[in-house]
Amino acid sequence: MPSPTVRPARAADAEALWPLARDFATSFRPRRDAFDDTLPALLARDDTLLAVVTGPASDAPLGYLLASVHPTFLANGPVCWVEEVMVDPTHRGRGLGAALMAHAERWATARGAAYVSLASRRAGGFYETLGYDASATFYRRTLPSGGGSVAP
Repeated sequence: MPSPTVRPARAADAEALWPLARDFATSFRPRRDAFDDTLPALLARDDTLLAVVTGPASDAPLGYLLASVHPTFLANGPVCWVEEVMVDPTHRGRGLGAALMAHAERWATARGAAYVSLASRRAGGFYETLGYDASATFYRRTLPSGGGSVAP
């Protein structure tokens, strides 16, 4: 089986990315208008990676990864936070998620990040197979102005 291709996302990927982003969320209901406003903003940021993975037969995205690098005190420099990783369920188990994570690690390393971190409720085993360790409990508080509507 050919290796997956990971590339930067493009504005033209919007139609393929929307269902993936919509289905990624479990505690919020993404809105298409917010997605359409956010995509160009993410693509324009220097500190943000929005990458897609494609299959051998098409350049259409089968998954995506959204990450950012930001400075910290605790790591004596920048760290990378992976916010979202989503692969179409019909294409899982083919190395697409691993290819996205490897791409993010290379991107973070090139920006001097001390480590890559993320929160996951459903895919801990996947990240452990990639060499990630559970290191903290994730807390969040939804704010009234949080943008997305909370799912029931």
